[in-house]
Amino acid sequence: MVAVGYYLASQHWFTENSKKLVAKLVTQVALPPYMIVSIMKDFNKHQLITLLPNLIFPVVSMFILMGLSWVVMRLLRIDLSRRGLFMSMFFNSNTVFVGLPINLAIFGTKSLPYVLVYYMANTTIFWTIGVYFIQRDNPDNTQKINLVDGIKKVFSAPLLGFMIGIALIMLNVKLPVFLMQSFNYLGGLTIPLSMLFIGISVYDAGLRNMRINKDSLGVLSGRFIFAPIIMSLLVIWAPMPLLMKEVFILQSCMPVMTNAPVVAKLYNADSDFASIMVTETTLLSLIMVPIMMELITKIV
Repeated sequence: MVAVGYYLASQHWFTENSKKLVAKLVTQVALPPYMIVSIMKDFNKHQLITLLPNLIFPVVSMFILMGLSWVVMRLLRIDLSRRGLFMSMFFNSNTVFVGLPINLAIFGTKSLPYVLVYYMANTTIFWTIGVYFIQRDNPDNTQKINLVDGIKKVFSAPLLGFMIGIALIMLNVKLPVFLMQSFNYLGGLTIPLSMLFIGISVYDAGLRNMRINKDSLGVLSGRFIFAPIIMSLLVIWAPMPLLMKEVFILQSCMPVMTNAPVVAKLYNADSDFASIMVTETTLLSLIMVPIMMELITKIV
C-alpha cells in the first residue's frame, strides 16, 4: 500500500491540497470512529481500568529520552539553531500515520488501545515540551505558543474518539447497530489511507534529500536505538500483557513526527532539517520494523 501511494505520487495524482485532504480524512474522519468501534468491540470496563495506569511507561520513557537527548546534543555539538528541534525529534515518535497502521497490520485491532495509550503520552509531550524546545531555537522569534491552540492539538480528533469509546464502555452504553456499522465502514479507511499517505510523503521528500551526518545520526540513534532499548528495560519486567509490551516497544522506535517540520516552520526553526529527518526515519522504519519485530520476540 505504501508502494501504491509512492507510485501514484510519482504520477502526479496529488496536489498539496489533496495531500492535506488525505491527512484530514485519516485523522478527523476515519480514526475517531475506528477507535470507538475497536475499543467497544475488544475491551470491557475491567480491562480499561487496568490499562490506563500503564500510561506511566511511555511518559517515563520519553522523559528519560529527553535527558539523554540533551547529553547527545552536547556531545555532538549540535548547532544552536537546531538544538531544540534535535531534542524534540529525538524523544517524540510518529504514533499515528506510521505507528498506528503498522501496529494494526502486525498485531490486529486488539493492539489499538495500547497504541492509543502511547499516543496520549506522545502527543501531549510533543505539543507542550516538544514545541517549547523548537520555539527556543530562534531567540528572535515573535511567534508565541498559544495555550488554546496547544490544548486543541493535544485533544485531537483521534484522542477524543478514544475518550468517547472509553466513556461508552464505562457507562455501559450500547450504540445502535446502524451507527456501529457506519463507524465500522468509516474506520476501515484508516489503514489504507494512512499507508497511501506514507507513500506520498516519502515520494515528496525525495531520496535525494537524505544526508548522513552527525546531526542526522544523532536523531536516528534516538529513534531506532535508545528509544526501544529504554522502553524494553522499562516494560520487560512490568506486570502487563505481552501485547502491550510489544506495542510500546514498537511505538517507541517509530519515525520522527510529521508535525515537526510544520512546527519548525511556524517558529522559524530549521524546518529543512526536520523535513530531511522525517524522510530518513520514515524510509529507515520500513527496514527497522521487521528487525525490531524479530528482536521484540526475543526480548519479551
